[in-house]
Amino acid sequence: MPAIALIGAQWGDEGKGKATDLLGRRVDYVVKFNGGNNAGHTVVIGDEKYALHLLPSGILTPGVTPVIGNGVVIDPAVLFQELDGLAERGVDTSRLVVSANAHLIPSYNRTFDKVTERFLGKRKIGTTGRGIGPTYADKMSRVGIRVQDLFDEKILRQKVEGALEQKNQLFVKVYNRRAATVDEVTDELLASAERMRPLVADTSLVLGQALERGEVVLLEGGQATLLDVDHGTYPFVTSSNATAGGACTGAGIPPTAISRVIAIAKAYITRVGEGPFPTELFDADGERLRQVGHEFGTTTGRPRRCGWFDLPITRYAQRINGVTDFVLTKLDVLTGWERVPVCVAYEVDGERHDELPMTQTEFHHAVPVYEFLPGWREDVSGARTLADLPRGARAYVDYLQERAGAPISAIGVGPEREQTIVVNDLLS
Repeated sequence: MPAIALIGAQWGDEGKGKATDLLGRRVDYVVKFNGGNNAGHTVVIGDEKYALHLLPSGILTPGVTPVIGNGVVIDPAVLFQELDGLAERGVDTSRLVVSANAHLIPSYNRTFDKVTERFLGKRKIGTTGRGIGPTYADKMSRVGIRVQDLFDEKILRQKVEGALEQKNQLFVKVYNRRAATVDEVTDELLASAERMRPLVADTSLVLGQALERGEVVLLEGGQATLLDVDHGTYPFVTSSNATAGGACTGAGIPPTAISRVIAIAKAYITRVGEGPFPTELFDADGERLRQVGHEFGTTTGRPRRCGWFDLPITRYAQRINGVTDFVLTKLDVLTGWERVPVCVAYEVDGERHDELPMTQTEFHHAVPVYEFLPGWREDVSGARTLADLPRGARAYVDYLQERAGAPISAIGVGPEREQTIVVNDLLS
């Protein structure tokens, strides 16, 4: 089992950090393959709580090599801030490896991200304003700046100059902003060069050699399936491929290397930002899920939109990613409801859809069709086997598993490392 892809099955914030940490003690490499500091993982180890934004969760596990892959976009200031914060707490960060081909987020893209969102007004996407989208756009337009460019000042300056020829026209003539200068942008980027240099490697080669040695590589996705730029609820998506296919291009490994795809699904659903969300709750139940589940963004602090579990979305994620195992998280949050609704289909203009509708218009108008399961009042946080779960909680898990398309191999019943029921060994 050389490579394992671990991705989100919903709209993110499913608990991928905890799942990565759970597996991380038995893998050799943990690779972040997409996104930037626009998303975060929260990992709880004993009394310590860690909020990671750009770094792979494997950085918290002794003996594991954490890797930032070529598919990631990097803000150097954020990277160094995270490394310094962990070092101050006694975490060894010396093993980190960064791809020379990863793209950098220059200051003008952070500005561009914010002004374009304001310009869109009611049509805004709901970005974090951290320059992620514009940097991926530069990558596709072939005017991006990569980590390796930090080590050749002449090339770096040429690339900055080329990018600003167009950006400054927009800043000044469309958005009424000050033009950025080549010198200030180049100098800001060069300031990170010497600290970055010892971290940088040909990560595709590093991972390829690890796979040849039979070592286990865990590919950790940022965001989630429904936020994937190709397969998500476009245009309300992220700017990268957060699905299992993106793990190959974002890490530089072949598809044949991946032997298992683990998808994380929360026992209910949350979403941050704009976009359709059929099971979203606007009542006391939604607020209760938010407060009990501590549903506020790791990176932004924004309150998350909350809703009931959605089976059509889960089956879609299983199909798109080829999911072999689901990890169900935050089952404990549902304790105390008399009955728990599960969305099993949608109704669109009087027609039932058992799977995701094909068009954005249909999905925007989808009304959830619910089935109701008996709830439970017993505390599940101490459960360590399926037999420990109360009848209602066990029935809920069984119901989801029968309809999800892949087995539920682990269940989270609390935020800490040991608060997990392992049904099937994810590394067997």
